[in-house]
Amino acid sequence: MTSFRTAAIAILATYLATVTHGFSSCSITSVTSSSSSALSMKNNNDRRAFLAESVLALTAGIATIASNPAPASAKVFLDPAMYGDQELRVSAVDSLRESVRRALLQKPKLTPIFLEMAMLDSLSYDAETNEGGPDGSIIKAVMSSKDTDEHTKNLQECAGVLLEAKKNLKRMSSITIADAVALAGAEAVNAVGGPVLPTQLGRTDTAPKAPIPSSMPPLNLFTGDCTTEVVYDTFKSAGLTEREMTALLGCLLSIDTIEKSTPEGDWKQNGKPKFREAGKIGRMSDFKKLTDEDIEAELAKDGMDDDDDESYTVSGDDGWYIADTFGTAEDKMGKRVTKGKIELSTALKNLSQTTSETTQYSWVSSFLLSKELPTALQWVNKYGSKPLLYEKDLKVAYNALTQLGAEYTGGKYESLLKNKKRKTLNDDELHF
Repeated sequence: MTSFRTAAIAILATYLATVTHGFSSCSITSVTSSSSSALSMKNNNDRRAFLAESVLALTAGIATIASNPAPASAKVFLDPAMYGDQELRVSAVDSLRESVRRALLQKPKLTPIFLEMAMLDSLSYDAETNEGGPDGSIIKAVMSSKDTDEHTKNLQECAGVLLEAKKNLKRMSSITIADAVALAGAEAVNAVGGPVLPTQLGRTDTAPKAPIPSSMPPLNLFTGDCTTEVVYDTFKSAGLTEREMTALLGCLLSIDTIEKSTPEGDWKQNGKPKFREAGKIGRMSDFKKLTDEDIEAELAKDGMDDDDDESYTVSGDDGWYIADTFGTAEDKMGKRVTKGKIELSTALKNLSQTTSETTQYSWVSSFLLSKELPTALQWVNKYGSKPLLYEKDLKVAYNALTQLGAEYTGGKYESLLKNKKRKTLNDDELHF
């Protein structure tokens, strides 16, 4: 901008010098009348003064523009039809979810980190400036971080999982890193037995050379190192209500509590030990050919006769499977990482009993139970006593979070959804 201003001033100065020279070269000696000569000189002086004032005014204007750039107006565009063919879209989404579950089975402690990353990416949105939003900038912020603490390393490991999954998907289809971040957060919740959180697809990624938004929250926002005022202001500046904040922080606390209370062996027992690319099956050499004697021996172990119609599993079947788009989530992405019926609201019900030994997010307890946040406290009590209500609100809150600042584009979706206000959880709706 400085070079542009200098060049503009130089051009205008040259122009002024040329015009002035033209005026000064005009013949005045041919004018016989002294009064006419004086009048002509006066007019020339007036014109030169006018041009000089114009140059100064224009120069001042250029300087003002250079020193006061236009405010950022970054947007996250959503095109639901971006992936085209529905079968390819479903296959890409399932493959990404499988990659997340594989990472969780290998390292369960990453479960809440995937959700953290999705929340940080979305909370970069600033409702006043319309800057930031869920455009995948969190990946750039995480991978460029120089911090060496364990939390940052965990974030970088999660980011690496998503980058590798995106790289592998390029061979068949494609998925934006912004969508991958949002989907991974939802999959982390579902993997521990939580509900399937709706996630709109079609986010555009930030430009490769675009800077990290100035509104990006600190990466340690949820570690307890930031003050509660910073946490509250981050949610508020993004345009979220206290009710939505309570639902999301409660979820973060809940899935970490569930992960820490699950015996380590259960993760491996529930997970299928070998993963294959969608559509690929194992080689025949990987399997032992069964003889009639093998089958009879297995039936005898189970106390079964040949006439029984019950199904059985032969010893040595170690869970080979094909990642496909049919069947339940467990059939497609691998079994859940926990056993039994899980209710996320349990952690909110027992929020006052939360300690640093049960979860790394124990600070959430004192934050949501603070007398300074009476609305949040009321919703904690409501969610703790009504599990179905909590899951319903969590779905709405996560969907709203991952679409902050987004603008729909592309054909019918743009005409139907552009400028349409998002569905929010109103803080005042306390009676049902």
